[in-house]
Amino acid sequence: MKENINQDNTDFMKETIKQRPINRRKLVRRTLLTAAMAVVFGMVACFTFLLLEPVISNRLYPEEEPQTVVLVEETEENEVLPEDMIADESQMHPTPTPSPQPAVLGDEQIAQLLSEMELGSEDYMNLFANMKELAREAERSVVTVVGVTSDVGWLVSEYESEGAVSGAVVADNGKELLILANVSSIKDADSLKVIFADGEEYPASIKKGDSNTGLAVLSISKAAMQSSTLENTGTVVLGTSGSNLVGSPVIALGRPTGTEGSLCYGNITSTGNPIRLPDSNYRYITTDIYGSSNASGVLINLRGQVVGIIDMAYNASDMKNLVSAIGISDLKKLVERLSNDRDIAYFGVYGVDVTEEVGEEMGVPLGAYIMEIDMDSPAMDAGIQSGDVITKINETEVTNYQDLVKALLSEQPETTIAVHLMRQGPENYMEMEVNAVLGKKP
Repeated sequence: MKENINQDNTDFMKETIKQRPINRRKLVRRTLLTAAMAVVFGMVACFTFLLLEPVISNRLYPEEEPQTVVLVEETEENEVLPEDMIADESQMHPTPTPSPQPAVLGDEQIAQLLSEMELGSEDYMNLFANMKELAREAERSVVTVVGVTSDVGWLVSEYESEGAVSGAVVADNGKELLILANVSSIKDADSLKVIFADGEEYPASIKKGDSNTGLAVLSISKAAMQSSTLENTGTVVLGTSGSNLVGSPVIALGRPTGTEGSLCYGNITSTGNPIRLPDSNYRYITTDIYGSSNASGVLINLRGQVVGIIDMAYNASDMKNLVSAIGISDLKKLVERLSNDRDIAYFGVYGVDVTEEVGEEMGVPLGAYIMEIDMDSPAMDAGIQSGDVITKINETEVTNYQDLVKALLSEQPETTIAVHLMRQGPENYMEMEVNAVLGKKP
């Protein structure tokens, strides 16, 4: 009886467990919320990676900085002339020896020597063959810069137009090839590309330009270039463009006739013509080479050195088709600054040298004589006037106009300089000092 009672007592404890009905809306909501959070987390992680990846990469694998470009400035004194390359008697013998008495030649002997010195056609062919070989070697450093501009025609169809100029590879900073070219005619192009001597072309960008001359240094990443192009390309050798080059033979490379790859021979006819530009002292080289009024490229001497950058903008009206150039000696500091991505300071003066003769005869102090000043320029704002003679910039002595140009090129835009000058008074020149805030050329 007792067992029956216990069994009856436990029967009521039997239960049936039923699952709760699934709330599908809630499940869908949680699933969507989880997916949304995963997407947000992924976006945050991706954004964080993009921000930190360059920092981490630079810490682990620091990128090599481009090397500073330094162009050695040559002077006329250290230029090697052809006659200097011929050894004289003192160089031929370690000890001085008495020079022989010059022999007196008769007319018949002189005529015989002249007849023996006559050049035949074979000699001329060899001469021009050697010059052509020299030019072809230098052309490894000459490139074509193409400006591509997108436009819309009458039928509302897009098309691309191109303009081209010749340039030269002036430096290799380890990361980039740097190309000097006058881009005035293609300054409005949407993009630039450079065609090398091997026919390969690569996109380029302007590293820094100079609105004064229209010259710009373009850069091309070496990592994006084929090894064959790099091996076949060299940098130009910069020579000097002194006054003693008058009468010297030169070769025009690039586009002297307006067509790519054209080549011309000629002689330098003058080197001392000044170019009227502010804060500069460029000299114009003229030649007897007849070319295109749109010529571009470089002039090289018979050593393969660049002596001028072709620029036809300053030709006289009666010689507009004679190939001319800006002397490379006057451009070296500018090209160096552009190659290192440095801005050009703007002062706004035009000047000339005060020679010793003028100084003695007219009592003008030695320095840079200011002929003219740009309107609204930093020089005008500082109170500098035409007729002033600048003798010092900060602590740099200025004895001629070229010294002033060099001093300005070494300064940064937006800096204040102390200008020491002499100004003519009622009786004599008075010493003054003014401060000028240099501007920045566009």
